[in-house]
Amino acid sequence: MKQLAYVVAAGLALASSSAFANMELAKAKNCLACHALDKKLVGPAYKDVAAKYANDKDAVARLAKKIREGGVGVWGQVPMPANPQVSEADAQTLAKWVLTIK
Repeated sequence: MKQLAYVVAAGLALASSSAFANMELAKAKNCLACHALDKKLVGPAYKDVAAKYANDKDAVARLAKKIREGGVGVWGQVPMPANPQVSEADAQTLAKWVLTIK
């Protein structure tokens, strides 16, 4: 039983360090200048994005593309600027992370 507790604790630590690492990636890529986890800033809250795309099987690809290429019209008329400096891999990581936010 004690061993199971260690495995669970290690899993939780890994999961939260992953979430923390992705928050750090969002900070590093300047995403948090326009987005917050739970409230609208210039762009929508990440929890609202996650809810909107919760049943979209193509959401990761769609959001990663939006991160890199920008867009307008999905959340109103304020455009999301393109972020070509964000690698495809980082855009995928960020998109996957955003979709986990509740």
